[in-house]
Amino acid sequence: MRHVLDGTALHDQASTLDAIAALLDFPDYFGRNLDALRDCLADLSWQPAGEHLLVWQHHEVLRGDDPTAYERIVAVLGQAAEDNGDFRYQLS
Repeated sequence: MRHVLDGTALHDQASTLDAIAALLDFPDYFGRNLDALRDCLADLSWQPAGEHLLVWQHHEVLRGDDPTAYERIVAVLGQAAEDNGDFRYQLS
């Protein structure tokens, strides 16, 4: 399943985490932090079985506005892709 994240309005960590959570329909217990992001991406049991690709369009907006948050989120996405064979991400 392909999930497209429109990053044009994502200027900080909080808005980016909220957008990813909404896009992937994270459970209510999602803690809105990087550890919770990693935990949810490592599981995805509430999603249909199979591969899930997160396509982050306009990622450069966050990279320009908050480079630290960008690097941290991308690191978590990479770790989740390593930990969960059904999750991949693409920056576009």
